[in-house]
Amino acid sequence: MKLTWFAYTTIRIHIGGQILVADPDEAPASIDPRELVSGADRRFGLAAADPALSKVDPAQWRPRAVKSLLDQAPTDAEIKILSIGTRTVLIDAPGEPPLVLIASSEAPRFGRWADDAVVVLFGAREGLVATGTVLLDIARPKLIALAADEADVDVAVDELREHLDGAGLVSLEPGLALEV
Repeated sequence: MKLTWFAYTTIRIHIGGQILVADPDEAPASIDPRELVSGADRRFGLAAADPALSKVDPAQWRPRAVKSLLDQAPTDAEIKILSIGTRTVLIDAPGEPPLVLIASSEAPRFGRWADDAVVVLFGAREGLVATGTVLLDIARPKLIALAADEADVDVAVDELREHLDGAGLVSLEPGLALEV
């Protein structure tokens, strides 16, 4: 899995052999929109509700079991992009940890699967801290990535550090890829 954040809620994701782009129209003017979506298999909305995304209850959702190549049907390899709350998306790709993108100050209800998830938090200082704290109170994700400006990230890191208990915490830099 590779995450490249540009600004706001614009992120390019390489996952499960596909390229996904969230909110390409929200990218800063300095980003060439053709390059951003070049090679993208799918685009979806995060900043506003995307009616094309199926809605699921994150407390009831379960990751799909990984099947052998001989047992897989073509739909088993399909990447699913699901809405799990307001401005919150879950990406389910076979063989990858669940990826959760949260651009809301309201953390969704998570199930046990969240302990293995990679979570990207978008937003400003108070929202990052509040959402991150709620998340860490109920789950221990594999990694939390903060997508915000440097000052907001500094505050969030200081506040979240004591709650991590083994979870990874990183900051996404605009335009730089993070390999997970």
